[in-house]
Amino acid sequence: MTTVSQRERPGFVWAAPAAVFFALFGIVPIAVVVYLSFTKWNGLGTPQWTGADNWSALLKDHDFPPAVRTTFFLTVGSWLVQTPLALLIGVWSAGQQRFRAVLSTVFFLPLLLSTAAIALVFVSLLDPNFGLAALWGKYLATPDGNFLGDSTRALPTIVFVVAWQFVPFHTLLYQAATRQIPAMLYEAAELDGAGRVRQFFSITLPQLRNTVVASSVMMLVGSVTVFESVLLLTNGGPGGATKVLPLHMYQEGFIAFDMGYASVLAVLLVIVGTVLSVVVVRSTGYHRMTSDREGL
Repeated sequence: MTTVSQRERPGFVWAAPAAVFFALFGIVPIAVVVYLSFTKWNGLGTPQWTGADNWSALLKDHDFPPAVRTTFFLTVGSWLVQTPLALLIGVWSAGQQRFRAVLSTVFFLPLLLSTAAIALVFVSLLDPNFGLAALWGKYLATPDGNFLGDSTRALPTIVFVVAWQFVPFHTLLYQAATRQIPAMLYEAAELDGAGRVRQFFSITLPQLRNTVVASSVMMLVGSVTVFESVLLLTNGGPGGATKVLPLHMYQEGFIAFDMGYASVLAVLLVIVGTVLSVVVVRSTGYHRMTSDREGL
């Protein structure tokens, strides 16, 4: 009696555990949320089927358009701030500079902290009465130190806090990718007289194209779903200036106890995140997964 070797097992056998895990914690919850979006439910009892009433209520929700607009600005602002910072720090930390290891460790410390802890720390630091903002605000064109209580400063401040937390993660991606670039490319460039800046734009950046796309997808989808930072820093204020779509969903579901309408907002977040991922991947050619090192 012969036994089937591991190499002869069909591919679906190896993929089965991951597929089951994804179905239980990905597909099933989304399906439940889609079902709840067609019901009226306060979180207790049995949901009552109401058809498309929740979806039609979306057109009458005066808080929905501002929340979408704020989410858009937060997403775009986060990408514009985080991408160049993570790229430059990641490329630098992949080198052999003096004290590089020590400084890299300091840069990566935010990865060890939770979102709630970071938000609470910045709430204290940005307190206009007792925080560092009261002392340093005059150097940042904000004499009153009121960063979170001003409608024009609150959203950029949240973008800064989110960047402070997540830039280290994306820096790790760029650091790892930079170290995979063959040294022979830089050696050839030096022989041709190319300086560091020219090497960065002609060698490093093109070789990091796929990493930029992967990082951007995670960054954009993550920014669309930012919730804890906004909740703890401003709770959507002042005057709704920082009320993003995830916070609006939370308020509808767990404050107004309208789980049906909150599920509509949750489904929209899933759709937006999926569309963003597909658009970025398809428009950049990342789906073809062509090798940047072919022929080396």
